[in-house]
Amino acid sequence: TELLVRTCHKRGAFAIGGMAAFIPNRKDPEVTAAALDKVRADKSREAGDGFDGSWVAHPGMVDICREEFDKVLGDKPNQLDRTRDDVSVTADQLLDAASTPGGATSAGLRAAVDVGIRYIASWLSGNGAAAIHNLMEDAATAEISRSQVWQWVRNGTQLDTGDKVTAELVRGVLAEVRGELAAEIKPELLEPAVELFEQVALADEFPDFLTLPAYERIK
Repeated sequence: TELLVRTCHKRGAFAIGGMAAFIPNRKDPEVTAAALDKVRADKSREAGDGFDGSWVAHPGMVDICREEFDKVLGDKPNQLDRTRDDVSVTADQLLDAASTPGGATSAGLRAAVDVGIRYIASWLSGNGAAAIHNLMEDAATAEISRSQVWQWVRNGTQLDTGDKVTAELVRGVLAEVRGELAAEIKPELLEPAVELFEQVALADEFPDFLTLPAYERIK
């Protein structure tokens, strides 16, 4: 993200931070407190790195975002004067995916399927922005989820359990998640959501956008 600031400011463009997807939960004070702390830490980092502004997923987070940026900017409207010449990142470093921490896990696969189905069901109901697991999600979330599954299947990725990701394994997870969500999502939304996720995650050719086949299901 520091390279983003350097690149933007070098060209006289504002550097805008990422969206804080955490949202408050009126029914759970602990969840709300945790969300506020995470947003504050995220915006404090962005302001300190030299970003000129940021955005949030929920209006309840605006004041925290403003407070953290005001601490750094003061009366200044931006930080274009911070050119971040101290930041040096090479193309090879940006392409060094192997050094990225983390790995493919069974929990990650299940989470991708769960969030993907939940979002598609919400989208089919007419809601393009959905609160899922205390995060505000949009179509990009479902795209990332199904793309990750598609890539893992195509590459025969091995999970932390030792299982190889195959279409059969994914269909098994889909069936399990469908059962878990049956009590939360109406069948007229759940079934097409499961079918759509399977369609775009396991297709032989990678579909450009999951919303293209989804539009065909809107009544």
